[in-house]
Amino acid sequence: MKIDQNRKININSHKCTGCGFCVTVCPDNVFALSAGKVTIAGEKCIECGHCIAVCPEQAITCDLLTNILEFKTFAEKTDWIPYGKSNISDFVQLLRSRRSCRNYIAKPVSRDLLEDLVKIGTTAPSGTNSQAWTFTILQSRKEVIKFGGKVSAFYRNLNRKAENPVLRLLAKCFLGDSLGKYYRTYYESIAQGLREWEEEGKDRLFHGATSIILIGSTTEASCPAEDAMLATQNILIAAHAMGLGTCLIGFAVEAIKRDKTLTRYLSLSSNNTTYSVIAIGYPAEKYKQVTGRKKIIPFYPEL
Repeated sequence: MKIDQNRKININSHKCTGCGFCVTVCPDNVFALSAGKVTIAGEKCIECGHCIAVCPEQAITCDLLTNILEFKTFAEKTDWIPYGKSNISDFVQLLRSRRSCRNYIAKPVSRDLLEDLVKIGTTAPSGTNSQAWTFTILQSRKEVIKFGGKVSAFYRNLNRKAENPVLRLLAKCFLGDSLGKYYRTYYESIAQGLREWEEEGKDRLFHGATSIILIGSTTEASCPAEDAMLATQNILIAAHAMGLGTCLIGFAVEAIKRDKTLTRYLSLSSNNTTYSVIAIGYPAEKYKQVTGRKKIIPFYPEL
């Protein structure tokens, strides 16, 4: 069985010069050289596109891939940047300038911007090139508030359980003290946040963000959590460059993980796990400089 029966990979024999670059870069040994031309010899293909990117004659195409992501808010450049030819100083400045934003103005984020962010997320690497991400967008502040109410209900119920010393004791005996750890670490701050939400309308969960992107992955992925977080980082950095503030909301991720009614509310499929929730909006914050990081000491094991 050869992969070309599904017309995934197509080779234009008239354009092919037999340089063999595609043979070298292919991770699945799809290609082989025969009589001065490249032929398809492998039985599987992960559709990574290395062959397309490396071919100097544009002789290879893949039915499942598009080279243009069709961004709506900016013009895309599709020329490959060679190794070492980008400006590393500007790149690091962008990385260090992005900060978690917890103050937003009321201006809504357009659907075009949110969808462009999702497309940027899909440029991240993924295990075995599975690209099994899922992106769920709550575009309006009204949707964010409604979702926030559902998440708050989960934590209100959890706090009621944590208040009960008998339940905490049972959890200590049978569940590794999970409820007790929650009570000691988060109970009071969650209770305060719930009071402010109910009595003052203060949004301590999403901080007034006008949109949310939830990033997950399906069971088809070989590294679902890693894939989702790599896509998340792309979105966080890109959002800053596009004039938007972002903040990862771990409490929402935990609520979705533990409360299946939230999964149903968001119409998420049973084989989809949410790994990050990003609050997004136009920031009401302006910083003057980048700040420091904890010092890292690299470790080189003697093997």
